[in-house]
Amino acid sequence: MEMGLKNKTALVTGSTKGIGKAIAIELAKEGVHVLINGRNSEEVERVVNEIKSEFPATSPQNAAADIVDSQQRESLFVRYPDIDILVNNMGVYEMMPYEDVDDEIWEKYFRTNVLAANGLSKLYLPKMLNNDDGRIIFIASEEAIMPSGQMPQYCMTKSMLLSLSKSLSKLTKGKEVTINTIMPGPTLSENVYQIIEGMYPDDNLDFIEKEKQFMTTNLPHSEIQRFIRPAEIGRLATFLCSPYASAFKGSPVRMDGGMVPTIF
Repeated sequence: MEMGLKNKTALVTGSTKGIGKAIAIELAKEGVHVLINGRNSEEVERVVNEIKSEFPATSPQNAAADIVDSQQRESLFVRYPDIDILVNNMGVYEMMPYEDVDDEIWEKYFRTNVLAANGLSKLYLPKMLNNDDGRIIFIASEEAIMPSGQMPQYCMTKSMLLSLSKSLSKLTKGKEVTINTIMPGPTLSENVYQIIEGMYPDDNLDFIEKEKQFMTTNLPHSEIQRFIRPAEIGRLATFLCSPYASAFKGSPVRMDGGMVPTIF
């Protein structure tokens, strides 16, 4: 589908795997020049080459940087000052009992999941407003509005992203700049795939059967009864980046597979 994004430039943070990589690929399908980000330059270059091979009409670039570090964020901005789209995807998560979450861990999650995204937004938003064109997307989680209690330090940061997105959107009044948040439900990342395979080592079962067993036992309130595929989130993100989504302003967009039981 032609989404009106050809020759746009997008920085997707944490895009060497999982949701971030899927978003980068879906954007590249639409002719977007994607800046691939991660801390390991070799991994970043591998994805750059992969996307260049698959979508030769685009010019993906190596945007390796540890964006938790403010100096590296600023250096990244100096290298790539002109972008049309910023997807704040990078983040960390881990199930952890509340009593084990000390101040150092709280601060780590705040710096990684919130301040890094906010820092990049602060650098790029003024140019977008000046150009009267741009898209910023934050990747949150259904845990932002329905905390499971299994990783409070993570849920706290994802709730913050909803507030940050809404606050920043207020600055775009009258401008063709949008800032929105996607809230994915449980997603089949590479790590999740390995976890499921480890939980059900029976070689006679294919992955789909293992996935069904896991969902029935562990996530019975999911309505799709499978993990969301990263490409599905990538397609949603691509739509929100397009001119067709110009009326989405400060919106929390749920793609949770029916995990959240409430209307709002």
